Amino acid sequence: MQNRHKTIVVIGTGGTIAGTAASAADHTGYTAAQINVAQLLAAVPTLSGQPLEVLQLAQVDSKDMDFGVWRALALAVDQAVARPEVAGVVITHGTDTLEETAWFLQAVLAPAKPVVLTAAMRPSTALSADGPQNLADAVAVAAWPQARGVVAVLAGRVHGAADVRKAHTYRVDAFDSGDAGPVALVEEGRLRILRPWPQGPATGVQSLLALEPTAWPWVEIVTSGAGAQARAVQALVRAGVRGLVVAGTGNGTIHSALESALTEAQGQGVTVWRASRCGMGPVLGDHPRGWPSAGSFTPAKARVALMLELMRA
Repeated sequence: MQNRHKTIVVIGTGGTIAGTAASAADHTGYTAAQINVAQLLAAVPTLSGQPLEVLQLAQVDSKDMDFGVWRALALAVDQAVARPEVAGVVITHGTDTLEETAWFLQAVLAPAKPVVLTAAMRPSTALSADGPQNLADAVAVAAWPQARGVVAVLAGRVHGAADVRKAHTYRVDAFDSGDAGPVALVEEGRLRILRPWPQGPATGVQSLLALEPTAWPWVEIVTSGAGAQARAVQALVRAGVRGLVVAGTGNGTIHSALESALTEAQGQGVTVWRASRCGMGPVLGDHPRGWPSAGSFTPAKARVALMLELMRA
């Protein structure tokens, strides 16, 4: 059963779902973030008459997502879920950085109501645009009383914030949840639950949203591979980086030259975490240098998690 009499707040941030192209046959040569979220909702007839409240918070291609938008988005979501008449929140977003935004919001807010990110792989002008159905499914999930926390809804699948990742460059079913699998499926506007709904506490940095984004810790990703060198790490340390996530080969293994540079960086106060450049699987086992594993997080998501960890320090 859905909370059809309670308000769903729909927040627009841009992305492909709001993009346009000169031709309906063009799925890649479009310009993102061109139409507003009210127009997106108007294109979904099944949402007509539902109690929706619209906020256009940003209009960006998500490859250009920045911490200023994240901060404003987190504050807007926090205010929305605090209102008793609001059942949940839907956020329209670009696909490129959706997984990072999802984890950021979950880690900072751990909302007690559903916060649902949705997106599209094809622009709004495409002959077979995927945005309208994704948006309708997202509203259905946001109205489900048992849902809580941050999830992503795309191609009929509900993904938890900790697990969701973009796994394909152009397919409409580009997202998956790694080994965990999706939380649920959306079928004809109803949810079929596949595994326990993910829960997770906030990291305790919500109060730090008062900080200007320029004060947030600087964390970068370096990648290990054949012929890896120390110079990139050394340059980042000289420039003042606070944390480094190394996208290692296989089970988080690191080229010896890069490992030496990371050891020097650690000695200068830089925090080092290990992730894998593989698309699936966690990083298992301890490292002799004591560098923590990022678990099943993608390097991009691990970068966000490390930034938040440094904000707690």
